[in-house]
Amino acid sequence: MPEPPDSDGRGRWARLLLIIPFVALLFPTLYAHAEPRLAGIPFFIWYQFLWVILGVGITGLVYALSRGSDRP
Repeated sequence: MPEPPDSDGRGRWARLLLIIPFVALLFPTLYAHAEPRLAGIPFFIWYQFLWVILGVGITGLVYALSRGSDRP
């Protein structure tokens, strides 16, 4: 019988990384400011866009860590 993919627990702990983008965007009052501007774009907009990019990276990292344990 094959082992489950997260038998070493690394994937389970890696999934906790998914909380980071959620918490970073949970309270808009903390980042709802116009300054500092980046290339004329208000902080509120580029902060959210930055977290879209970081969220993709974190999701990819969690996927790689979760899948790494079931590779031969």
